[in-house]
Order: sequence, then C-alpha cells, then structure tokens
Amino acid sequence: QVQLVESGGGLVQAGGSLRLSCVASGSIFSINAMGWYRQAPGKERELVAAISSSGGSTYYADSVKGRFTISRDNAKNTLYLQMNSLKPEDTAMYYCAESLRNTMVIRTALLYDYWGQGTQVTVSS
Repeated sequence: QVQLVESGGGLVQAGGSLRLSCVASGSIFSINAMGWYRQAPGKERELVAAISSSGGSTYYADSVKGRFTISRDNAKNTLYLQMNSLKPEDTAMYYCAESLRNTMVIRTALLYDYWGQGTQVTVSS
C-alpha cells in the first residue's frame, strides 16, 4: 500500500531554517503530483506548496512565497520542503500528500489520495 513518511520537523527560532522530507513507497512516485499542507491548532488545514510530477511546475501560498521551496527527487521517491526565514506563524503540523490521478500541480485537498502522519514544526519568537 502507499505510505508517506515525513521527517525533519522540530523546534527552531524565528529566522531559522528547516528542511522537511517525505519518503513515498508503494506508488509510482515519479508520475504523481505532490503537496505540502499544514494545520495549526484551531485552524483549518492549508496548502503550503505543491509540485507537479516532473518538478517543473510549483505553487506556493502567498504566506510562504519567497521563503519556502518545494522540490522532489524522483530517483529517491522523496519530496522536500526547504523552509527559510521561519516565523512563529509557521508553527503547525506539516503533512505531505500524494495525488495518484494527476501529474500537474494540485491545489485541492480532495484530489490528494494519500497523506502522511505529519511532522511538527514549532517556531519560537
């Protein structure tokens, strides 16, 4: 079965950086669109960034544009999220998601078929 495992979260001071990873198994990773979502306590889940199957197209939420970079290594079945200039408002559980039906950038949560368990990111002020 498809499995997504995130790692790389932690506690960091404002202005710091973290790199999240998501290793996929059980699917043909290289033909599937991927995304990173986050959810803070008491808030709705929101799309942070998304990437096409080839990695050639990306999308970023306005709140992270210029600070976060989504990328993928299809040879390693791994999705990344480089997070720089972190702010306290970036504190959330971060989830990776995989869409088995699409190769292009996906911005709708309903079109993602599988989700990881999440990795916590906490940014202190």
